[in-house]
Amino acid sequence: MSQKKHGKTIAGNILVQGGILAIAGLVARMIGLVRRIPLTNIIGDMGNGYYANAYEIYSIVLLLSSYSLPVAISRLVASRTEKGQIKNTQRYFRGALLFAVISGGLSCFLVFVFANPLASKIMGEPKSAMALRVLAPTLFIFAVMGAFRGYFQGKGTMVVTAISQIIEQIILVVTSLVFAHIFFRIGSKFGNVMMDENFAPALGAAGATVGCGLGALASLFYCAVCYQLYVKKVVHNQIPMDPTRKTESMGKVMLTIFLTVVPFIMSTVIYNVSSILDQSMFNHYMEEINELDLKTLSMGVYSGKYRVLINLPVALANAMVSAIVPSLSASISKNDHVTARMKVTSAIRITMVITIPCAVGLAVLGKPIVSMLFSGEVNMAANMLYIGTLSIIFFALSTLGNGILQGIGKINVPVINAVIALVINVGSLQLFLRGFKMGIYSVVLANMLFSLVMCILNHLAIHRFLHYKQEVRRTFIIPFLCSLVMGGAAFLVYLLFQIFLPDPIACLIAILIAIIVYFIMMVVFKGFTKETFDDIPMGGRFLKFFRKFGLFRK
Repeated sequence: MSQKKHGKTIAGNILVQGGILAIAGLVARMIGLVRRIPLTNIIGDMGNGYYANAYEIYSIVLLLSSYSLPVAISRLVASRTEKGQIKNTQRYFRGALLFAVISGGLSCFLVFVFANPLASKIMGEPKSAMALRVLAPTLFIFAVMGAFRGYFQGKGTMVVTAISQIIEQIILVVTSLVFAHIFFRIGSKFGNVMMDENFAPALGAAGATVGCGLGALASLFYCAVCYQLYVKKVVHNQIPMDPTRKTESMGKVMLTIFLTVVPFIMSTVIYNVSSILDQSMFNHYMEEINELDLKTLSMGVYSGKYRVLINLPVALANAMVSAIVPSLSASISKNDHVTARMKVTSAIRITMVITIPCAVGLAVLGKPIVSMLFSGEVNMAANMLYIGTLSIIFFALSTLGNGILQGIGKINVPVINAVIALVINVGSLQLFLRGFKMGIYSVVLANMLFSLVMCILNHLAIHRFLHYKQEVRRTFIIPFLCSLVMGGAAFLVYLLFQIFLPDPIACLIAILIAIIVYFIMMVVFKGFTKETFDDIPMGGRFLKFFRKFGLFRK
């Protein structure tokens, strides 16, 4: 097979596997976005603030205990599957389950017991403790589920993880809204008696977190059923062909898992701890200046509106990480650096082609999109989007960079990079808060600076270890220029249609036109090539259509 044809196959494989998970991730996040709209209407921006503070604590504990387990286990499973070591693969899965039970169980216990000091001392929001306690069991469920997802990702399929994500979100949406409504009504009655108008939003936020546990439980059940079927139909037939004479001891398995998972965890924790530090420093600063209600309201808008929209396109980068880590590990295990570099190029290009127009689109149509999706405070969220949409690109690149470095075995490098970025993040936030008095926008800017530093450091490391040179024209310049044209068209269409149509309809039309314009511009300026269409579903039909207009030649 020629290098060109081989590169095309590599791009197609990454696009398919990453695309499956990306689509599922985007669908799951869209479902989650749909949930946040009625949820905000039920518990309000104040309730979103309590929910956000509890969820940040939950997220950091999840990161410490098991969030990185799927990616780490996928790397171990992929490297042994590549060598045909089926028995060792199964032992590593059982070891991963044991690790998940221990780490998930311990984290669940600690969060449940210490919910009050975690909420009050760290986040400066005591009423978030109720939601945090309800979230505690989800830590255990998610840890066990992570072992199953990592196993299937290491086997080269993202379908189980993708479907489980969608199941999780569907159950989460339904149950969280139901329990948020019930708990809010109960909280209103008790709040009137207690003369505390904020008790209802706080209890409503706790009700919303019930859905997180139930959604994760449904997803875990699906993964477990898929695993049993896979073992029965596939693994049992593969074991007799396993060339391995001696399986690895469980002690060695657990030690390898521990030494692999811990750097993944440290990298992910430090990479994500910036959010919890940002919220904690912001909350304590607002208490110092006696702006308690504005503190909760601002954080509710930041977490419940701004970050929800920002994180939608970043889901693609997370999906690409899940696809590329086991794939890169397999290439590196064979010392095939040429193939590894091709995979990196494909993953970065695909990610940028999607995230760059998303960033431009949210900057241009920020206010109408927020108004269309959410009630409550709109201007603050729109201003955050105007300021911070570049963080979509930076976070996508830095997240993907973390995955690439982990995939090639440099799992300690993202930890060091994240520490450097975190120091800069903390210093810049203090400057923006206390020096420039920028309020919640300080958090937006500091967070964006953190992602930029991570992005730069990761790229330098990839260049150093993989001798990788980034292609710029098709990956960055063409998508950016096409996005600018798209943004201008979308803004003009919105201004025109809002004259005689309701704002939400005008906004939807502008988004639709933006997608069409961007796609056409990418074809015209060769951002999409023939190989791109060959790698996507129904790409041949699109190619035939554009050839009729002379955009592609045979």
